[in-house]
Amino acid sequence: MKVAVVGSTGMVGQVMLKVLEERNFPVTELIPVASERSVGKKVKYKQKEFTIVSMKDAIAAKPDIAIFSAGGSTSLEFAPLFAEAGITVIDNSSAWRMDPGKKLVVPEINADVLTKEDKIIANPNCSTIQLVMVLGPLNKKYDLKRVIVSTYQSVTGTGKAAVDQLNGEISGDDSVAKVYPYQIFKNALPHCDVFAEDDYTKEEIKLMKEPKKILGDDTFNLTATAVRVPVQGGHSESVNIEFENEFELDEVRKILSETPGVVVMDDVKNNHYPMPLYSEGKDEVFVGRIRRDLSQPKTLNLWIVADNLRKGAATNAVQIAEYLVANNLV
Repeated sequence: MKVAVVGSTGMVGQVMLKVLEERNFPVTELIPVASERSVGKKVKYKQKEFTIVSMKDAIAAKPDIAIFSAGGSTSLEFAPLFAEAGITVIDNSSAWRMDPGKKLVVPEINADVLTKEDKIIANPNCSTIQLVMVLGPLNKKYDLKRVIVSTYQSVTGTGKAAVDQLNGEISGDDSVAKVYPYQIFKNALPHCDVFAEDDYTKEEIKLMKEPKKILGDDTFNLTATAVRVPVQGGHSESVNIEFENEFELDEVRKILSETPGVVVMDDVKNNHYPMPLYSEGKDEVFVGRIRRDLSQPKTLNLWIVADNLRKGAATNAVQIAEYLVANNLV
């Protein structure tokens, strides 16, 4: 199994290499790919050094799978070239997510939509992934009517420069470049990604559109507010879910605890609830603070946390690759 990791020097690319190694993905040949300025440099995988190659050389090497985490414009330009060469692309950017001809996949929820013909597969937005891991099983049982999600997103979602900004502000180093319009230390910015139509940010629009595609259900309404907080790893979400059907809290907890990849942490008497600090470096999606909305019927409040670089990006992409291998789709 020849595997290319495109964007292997980036924050997510580095985690992808780590996850491939940890999960013992059957890599017989690793092909690290990055921008022209990184060609010839080395990356480490399983205690060995591998030389970074160009896009052209990576395509010529004919990997079975190419996992992309190199930005939307790069994916738009090069993913079709890999696909034309018969290489299956799993793309972590937003480039292909809402393309009606491309599948948007969270393996635990909708991997069964994948076929051998899918040569470009989209990895969802990090905040979307952890949200649908909870919405999916609950929608099957109770039928979603409306979802309101407010996110508390870590700076790693923006990239290394954002981590540098936060750490620079913490240490009082004014020379560190700013990637946010305001300081992030001791602050919360209701501004993830750029503002787009109707004064929503792109992040909020992704959260409102992607779950419907993944769940194959556009009958429910969803609105979002995305906030950047001074946390280094792990996204959190406060979610209010109105169902068409009545539910029991114990049954909700049981459904979620039996969902692969979901861990229920919901014992408030002992201060046991999900936190980004706890999720960092883990692949599971953690859910807690499960309670009824006392203001209206058939409505649930809960709190979801996951490591945005792992399940929110790298791990989900590797899980897609694992599904392809296990089901002889590559």
